[in-house]
Formats: sequence, structure tokens, C-alpha cells
Amino acid sequence: MNKPEVHVLLIDDDPVQKTFIAALLASSCVDRFRISSVLTLEQGLSAVREEQVDVVLLDLSLPDCSRDETFELFHSSFPDMPVVVLTALQDEERGIQLLKSGAQDYLVKGQVNGPLLCRSLRYAIERKRLSMQLEKTVEELRDAMSEVKTLSSLLPICCYCKKIRDDRGYWQSLELYFLEHSDMRFSHGLCPECLEKYYPEHNR
Repeated sequence: MNKPEVHVLLIDDDPVQKTFIAALLASSCVDRFRISSVLTLEQGLSAVREEQVDVVLLDLSLPDCSRDETFELFHSSFPDMPVVVLTALQDEERGIQLLKSGAQDYLVKGQVNGPLLCRSLRYAIERKRLSMQLEKTVEELRDAMSEVKTLSSLLPICCYCKKIRDDRGYWQSLELYFLEHSDMRFSHGLCPECLEKYYPEHNR
């Protein structure tokens, strides 16, 4: 079965770059890529809003924004979009800053070959997917822990039989309640006090 087509949006004010990038991908990638391109950041933002884009190749030097603000402006609008930054500036420190700010990769124009570009795009998409999945899992864990804390602070327990009243108003055994509301499992035994009280002959 063929892999689904990957839509790459190139945001670069040099129209020749689209032909160059498309040629690199076509000659080196097993994955199927479709390239579309725009010349300004504003056009790029509009394209992401209107189209199904999988990954963005972003040139930092665009006519409608400062080079130091290009990535931040895009990322603030679409924080979940994987972005690979393209620049003619061989500035490693700036590249590290961009990675810390949320870019998935940093490539220098003139030093990009087909295999490197293909790998960068694939990894950018996968890393962003895993990052979002991790964030979702952490959020679900926080919600679960919050619910557990709420239950623990409001859980009515009978002071005689130790049954628990659930959120529907029914009283049920502690074991049954936790079996229904968690993955907890029980093994039964006797504490020393109960062994002495109920089975004194065995205790002796």
C-alpha cells in the first residue's frame, strides 16, 4: 500500500526555491511529497489556515517580518505545526535557540542535500506527533490525578461497615468500588489484630 502524500508548505521569498526543493525530494525520498509555496509570512499563515499542511519549510528572511521574529510569529499562530527552518545564515547559536523555541530542525541553504532534507521532514513530523501525544498523555494523567484527589476528599465511607457511597448514591464494598474505578486488584489477608480477635487459636 502506498504511503499517503505529505504536503510540504515552503514559505520563502525566492520563487526558485520551490523548484529546487521539489527536485531534491523527488530524487531522494521514498515518501511522496507535494510542495506548495508562498512568498510571505502572511501568505503562509493563510495557507495553513485554508489547506491541510503536514510540515512547513520556513525561510527566516521574509519581506513582511523581521528575521528575528519570523519563526516566533508563525509558531505563536500554529504551535502544533512541525516547522523546519531554512536560512542562508550559518548561525548555529540561532539554530539552537529556534529548536528550544519549538522548531523541529534547522537547515542551512547551500548545505542541504536530498537525503538530509527528506530525513529532516520525516523526523519533524514524527517528533511533533510524539510530542503532542506526550502532552495529551500528561494532560490526561493530570486530569486523572485531579479526579482521584477530588474523590479522596469527598468519598463518603460508612464508619461501621466501611462501605463506600458512589456518585450515584449506592453503597458498595470498598473492594468493588476500587475495582470499578481503577486498575487496582486486591489480595486478602489478616492483620495481626484481626487474627488475634477472630482466630485466637491460630494465633497461639
